[in-house]
Amino acid sequence: MDVAKLDKRNHYEEIAEQIRTLIESGKLKVGDKLPSTKEMSERFGVGRSTMREALSGLKAMGLIEIRQGGGCTVVRTQPLAESSGLTPTPTLLDGTSLLELLEARQSLEVSYAAIAASKRSESDVEQLRLIIAHMVEAAGDEEAGEKLDVAFHQAIAHATGNSVMMRLFETIMQQTETAIRAVRRIEMYTNKSVADQLLCEHNIICEAIAAGDGELAASAMQEHLQHVARIVSKHTA
Repeated sequence: MDVAKLDKRNHYEEIAEQIRTLIESGKLKVGDKLPSTKEMSERFGVGRSTMREALSGLKAMGLIEIRQGGGCTVVRTQPLAESSGLTPTPTLLDGTSLLELLEARQSLEVSYAAIAASKRSESDVEQLRLIIAHMVEAAGDEEAGEKLDVAFHQAIAHATGNSVMMRLFETIMQQTETAIRAVRRIEMYTNKSVADQLLCEHNIICEAIAAGDGELAASAMQEHLQHVARIVSKHTA
């Protein structure tokens, strides 16, 4: 596989782009296996974690399949949206509108966290802590991590005890998750340091709600969603 070594570290976007070009040009064909992560990281001159992030990005595009212990195989010559003729959602094409969506979500969820802290039941707290425990167990599994993140925020909306708030949450969360899914899988759950920080933020929110501390729950939620917005903005700039 003919690739160019990078001058700088941690540029997994550039690695993914190089491999994508090889696939789209036909130099890598459907069914071809990529070299091992170790071999590719040496060719690009990056660490294995950076290489894994690049491969996760290609997987999110639908270009490759990653098998446990079986390496990576090219499965498509164009990203999913392009090969299927589907048009990406406006939020994926327009970074400003995506960030506005995240801003709207933040305004809702900060208040939800505060209300949940005052109205939560014992079963609500148990559910939040159970989700946190599952997050710990699912470390490194991007698909499970994505589902658990959504479940955590849904559980907070449920803990408000307000059906209108729950419906509002479902509407905005569905749009947000569709828009940031690729970014989530590329960075939030394949980058261990980012995943660990997100888990810590979730735990702080959970325990603030459990303690009935609305002020702390709101500030922790705000900090968490601002962190998410910073991650997303790096990929929409």
